[in-house]
Amino acid sequence: MKGKRIRIKTSILRICLVILLAPFYLLAQDQVLIKNVRIFDGVNNELSSSTNLLIEDNLIKTISPNAKAGKNVTEIDGNGKILIPGLTDCHTHIMWNDNIEFLVYGAPEGYVGAMASVNAREMLMRGFTTVRDVGGPSIGLKKVIDKGLTPGPRILPSGAFVSQTSGHGDYDPKLWYLSPHFTGQIDKAYLRGWTIIADGEAEVRKATRDILRGGVSQIKAFGSGSITGAHDPLDVTEYTFEELKVIAEETAKWGTYATIHAYSNEGIQNAIKAGFESIEHGLFASDETFQMMKDNDVFFSTQFLAFSLTPEQAGMQGESANKYLIAQAGAQAGYKAAKKAGVKMSWGTDALGSLELQRMQSQEFIARSEYFSGYEILKQATSNNAELFERSGKRHPYQEGSIGVIKEGAYADLLIVEGNPLEDITLLAEPEKNLVLIMKDGKVYKNKL
Repeated sequence: MKGKRIRIKTSILRICLVILLAPFYLLAQDQVLIKNVRIFDGVNNELSSSTNLLIEDNLIKTISPNAKAGKNVTEIDGNGKILIPGLTDCHTHIMWNDNIEFLVYGAPEGYVGAMASVNAREMLMRGFTTVRDVGGPSIGLKKVIDKGLTPGPRILPSGAFVSQTSGHGDYDPKLWYLSPHFTGQIDKAYLRGWTIIADGEAEVRKATRDILRGGVSQIKAFGSGSITGAHDPLDVTEYTFEELKVIAEETAKWGTYATIHAYSNEGIQNAIKAGFESIEHGLFASDETFQMMKDNDVFFSTQFLAFSLTPEQAGMQGESANKYLIAQAGAQAGYKAAKKAGVKMSWGTDALGSLELQRMQSQEFIARSEYFSGYEILKQATSNNAELFERSGKRHPYQEGSIGVIKEGAYADLLIVEGNPLEDITLLAEPEKNLVLIMKDGKVYKNKL
């Protein structure tokens, strides 16, 4: 009986202590104070005067020259350098780090994920704190990164591509094979999360629903031929308007949007009319089609570095090299037409095929500098991309704060740059040298200050 009374008294004491100390636990949040920085906020062309940022947990709480914190704050002196939002890339294939046929049909289990983990860590150390992955089995990697088990950027995944038979996502290299449509075979591209081959309105509806079921942020479809495809010539238009309309309808029901790989002018127009909200590549769009993009508030998600290399630098051989040169000519004409039309331009790279090519990601800043100012490029890589990401609505996996901007309530995804990237955007092409601070989600991953 005596022992029971002691246990009761002890329990009451513990409850009292919890009640008394609760206010202190609520106040004891992780805080970082970044002092003496000039800010590019992701939107405006002008830098702020010297100011301070107070970060609490993973969000920016206060931006003010007078911002201060408690006793246990971590302080970082920016020494008057420039603070910018974490960089974003709207067209990555974070899982695609080897030959695609090998990854789909031959790679050992675990190889794809292990390579992607290396790629994710290196992307973050280049300053990329958020990426939109536009095709591939990246949902598992996203979850591991979000749990803090491995470093990497935030990922807005698209999951498996939607492709027609003989389309860009039909990766089986054999000219004759056991078609899943006629033999009941299961394609490894489907089993491993790379592609769903779907033909006709009923199949693309089911395929889109299947992909949405997996927890993606947006849908990626293939609407034209490609440079690297196993079977599709560059000039081919893939999927009918009716098939594309079904894909757009299904994504809209989930409050998100669809984006499309499209080179041909017809394929781009079909996608815009069907309700797609982002065009990937868009190499052969006409002036009329660029005006359609602008009138329908469709993002132009093209790449500059990817089409400014030699075929050898891009890893192209044989027929792929020939197609690459044709695509390159179309791309360069398209850049000028897109800027003239004033379409919304996002920032993406489409680096894929090897870690060596992925590591060229930051060179995109140099490639764009021929067409845009430093301010325009930096805005594309921050707030423009964030606006595109927000079209995922409730399917956007990061709802606590804003991405791509520096403001109170935004995610603490921040970089401090050695030099002024608004005046010399090529500084960002050398992240190891010129990024002196990398912070994602309020955690410091690099600090050379």
